[in-house]
Amino acid sequence: MNKNLLPFHNEEELIEACQKQDRRAQHIVYQINAGKMMAVCKRYLGVGPDAEDALMEGFMKVFGKIDNFQGQGSFEGWIRKIMVNESLMKLRKSANRFDQDIDETYDLGHPEDAFMHLGVEDIQNLILELPPGYRTIFNLYAIEGYSHVEIADMLQISEGTSKSQLSRARQILQNKLKELQA
Repeated sequence: MNKNLLPFHNEEELIEACQKQDRRAQHIVYQINAGKMMAVCKRYLGVGPDAEDALMEGFMKVFGKIDNFQGQGSFEGWIRKIMVNESLMKLRKSANRFDQDIDETYDLGHPEDAFMHLGVEDIQNLILELPPGYRTIFNLYAIEGYSHVEIADMLQISEGTSKSQLSRARQILQNKLKELQA
């Protein structure tokens, strides 16, 4: 039994209690997942109040829509999807960061060896330095595993814009890696 779930015997009991609006169960779900989900929000929104707002609003949706969780897939994955969507909604509200559809051509580039010498935190910091539109598409494609068609639909942009911004994000990251190697 996972000590984090006490006094519940398993995740199913915890979810059932949340569905009954049990505040203790909701607190446990928050405590177990808040750190990981804040990292998700920060990947899209950077460090600051926007990421914190997305996290809080995301958990409000988690608890408000917990009856929709059907037990298919992981509970953490379901929460993560809500956090990604909440972060994307916040990005859309703040400004149109995906209007840089200048060049529909893209170059996927070549991976650099420098990634082998960096820690996870170093890589996350490099990604956070990307412009918001590039960072969002890079995260959705490279980290979350969405296709360009799915990204285009989610962000209401063209598939070419998604590909172009991913290419530019990779170029920027490669240039930053070259600078680190110099």
